[in-house]
Amino acid sequence: MFLRLDQLLTAIPEPTQQDPNEAAALQELLGGKYGEMSTLNNYMFQSFNFRSKAKLRPFYSIVASITAEEVGHVELVSNGVAMLANGPEGDEEGGADISDSPFADMADIRSTASFISNGGGAMPVDSNGIPWNGTFVTTTGNLIMDLLFNFHLECGARIHKLRTYSTLTGATGREVCGYLLVRGSVHAHAYALAIKKLTGVEIEKMLPCPNIDLSRIPECDKYLQAGKHRMLYTNSTGDTYKEMSGIWGNGEQALPGDPPGELEVVEGVPDGAKISNLTGTASAFTPDYAPEEMFEIATKLFKKSR
Repeated sequence: MFLRLDQLLTAIPEPTQQDPNEAAALQELLGGKYGEMSTLNNYMFQSFNFRSKAKLRPFYSIVASITAEEVGHVELVSNGVAMLANGPEGDEEGGADISDSPFADMADIRSTASFISNGGGAMPVDSNGIPWNGTFVTTTGNLIMDLLFNFHLECGARIHKLRTYSTLTGATGREVCGYLLVRGSVHAHAYALAIKKLTGVEIEKMLPCPNIDLSRIPECDKYLQAGKHRMLYTNSTGDTYKEMSGIWGNGEQALPGDPPGELEVVEGVPDGAKISNLTGTASAFTPDYAPEEMFEIATKLFKKSR
């Protein structure tokens, strides 16, 4: 089962202006072929279908713990998309003259459907609005084949994150990319080590991770200095999933080019950050929308819950 916490994996800077086109670009990291929907669902279904969990526990623990983190990655990207599409200010009072086309600019954005159909929210689609496809999921029942696919998936995801980062100018989207580039490096490294333990093949030499120097990306720096490139979280309570320390640990070191240090399994979840409070856009829906009534009802319900 999964435990939900009302926090993001890391803090995302508030956008200084509404930018639905950057939001559309960031959608690639959510619903693209190598997006977070793909990494989540691949690892999740592999963990559900995992054979011989008891006998192969360290390998199961790697896949299962990364699965839980990927749920947080989906949430992180989704919040970044919604923040960019929403902008720093909403219009909860309403009152705009609908006949005056108050949202005429939305007809010219890259993904008009993201506004018309989704109200500017994130959706499981790529940067072109094409829905994420369940056929992107690979779960063969063969541990080595699945781990090899996962390594390929993480390498592809890192390339896509770097390219997406290179298209963005705002701090909001770039922060999301910077965090995910560091954590994606951890996941690619973890799967490479798991294959190495099983086969003896130093996969990092045969199929090296994308040559991405994270130290050249300013948004990655604070995560590298905090050692996030060396930490794999159990994303659970107690000793659950700590068996993966036989793979991610035992004197294994950080990747060359990253700040040096020994790989570390961390019990629990990362320190979280506050989720942005998106404001409503009343006039985007109907002239008669009365948010103050909804706020009044919600306030009464909240008081009763106490």
